[in-house]
Formats: sequence, structure tokens, C-alpha cells
Amino acid sequence: QVQLVESGGGLVQPGGSLRLSCAVSGSIFSFSAMNWYRQAPGKERELVAGIPTGGFPRYADSVKGRFTISRDIALKTVSLQMNSLKAEDTAVYYCNVLSNRGMNYWGKGTLVTVSS
Repeated sequence: QVQLVESGGGLVQPGGSLRLSCAVSGSIFSFSAMNWYRQAPGKERELVAGIPTGGFPRYADSVKGRFTISRDIALKTVSLQMNSLKAEDTAVYYCNVLSNRGMNYWGKGTLVTVSS
């Protein structure tokens, strides 16, 4: 069974920083992509950042220049460094991985609240 566990969420003031981490465990040993999504209250889930295997990171326009995604395939972790946070970044952030076999896995999410 594959599990994804996010950590690092919390309350931060506008302009502050947070680092989210996601640890993947279980029977998954190859990835086609590792991603971070978010869902704000009343809105649909959206892709924030992702890294396809063998490709380059991609970001939503709203976070370009502020967020950085990184991964360690060997350790099966993916992280999201979030700087210059804004109130509109408030959301539940979900880790997502796609296996080379086409399986799609999700974490339970971690809440990020940006407020003064």
C-alpha cells in the first residue's frame, strides 16, 4: 500500500515562508511525476507545482518566482519551498505522485494559512 504524508503546513504572516514536505512510502519505486496541488475554500483543486521525471519543474503562474519544488527520488520525498506568501495562498496543499504504471496517489493534505 502506498502512502503519502505531508508536513510543514501552518499559520504564517503575509510575506513569510513555509516549507512543505511529502514522504512517500510503500510499494512504489518509480515515478512519472511528483506534484503539489492546493484547494482553497470554495475553489477547485489546482496544480501548484510539479516535476515530471526527466523533465523540468513547472509552476502555476500565480506562484512563479515565489515557490520552488524539489524532490529526492531515492528517498521518495518531494518538497515545496514557499516564499513571499500571500493571503491568496491559503489552502490545503496536497502531495500527488504518478507512478510509471499510471497509478495516481494522493496525500491527505496539509493546511497553509497566510494571515496577519
